[in-house]
Amino acid sequence: MSFAATILSLYPDMFPGPLGASLAGRALERGDWSLEARQIRDHATDRHRSVDDTPAGGGAGMVLRADILASAIDAATPEGDTRPRLLMSPRGRPLDQARVRTLAGGPGAIIVCGRFEGVDQRVIETRNLEEVSVGDYVLSGGELAAMVLLDAVVRLLPGVMGNVESGAFESFETGLLEHPHYTRPRDFEGLSIPEILTSGDHARIDRWRRAEAEELTRQRRPDLWRRHLTGEDDA
Repeated sequence: MSFAATILSLYPDMFPGPLGASLAGRALERGDWSLEARQIRDHATDRHRSVDDTPAGGGAGMVLRADILASAIDAATPEGDTRPRLLMSPRGRPLDQARVRTLAGGPGAIIVCGRFEGVDQRVIETRNLEEVSVGDYVLSGGELAAMVLLDAVVRLLPGVMGNVESGAFESFETGLLEHPHYTRPRDFEGLSIPEILTSGDHARIDRWRRAEAEELTRQRRPDLWRRHLTGEDDA
């Protein structure tokens, strides 16, 4: 059974977007995964197809209504569907490689793309939406965040990457940032490929790459480095 993604959005025409190109696009064409984008507004009940209303208690902006979004989620969820329901949200748990791997090993996901000031809390609770964040910043909506999540997941699906080792030594897979990479030409603008990488001694090369990964992580991501030192890597 292939990975099945269902997107709920006010802008379903944004999909597949970049997910229709490169690795994800080729995998989509082969049927390694499927993508369905559904219009939340189809579940509006008035002639203006309204989906939002003013926030209870006052304040700026508008809030996506619970009844309309719940109807959209229910319509997209067949009986017995066990896929997790995700809400792309800046207040959600940060997406990490461990969560990506878990999703890639599952049947797919139903992904809600929020808009406006947010989503009525009651639909989050009654429809068991897991809030997921792709970073500490705010986007205009959840569509781009959903694309980020799906791109990260799809590349881990069986057969998507030609060389299975390609993903084994990338940043976050071992709890460390990735080591530097080099290729031809050997000399470029006064800089040469580190001699050890052309030595043919694979044990020394592995040690060098590990040391470089550790140093980069220590300098650039002290949070990851602390987790690495304490054995609490969850990536």
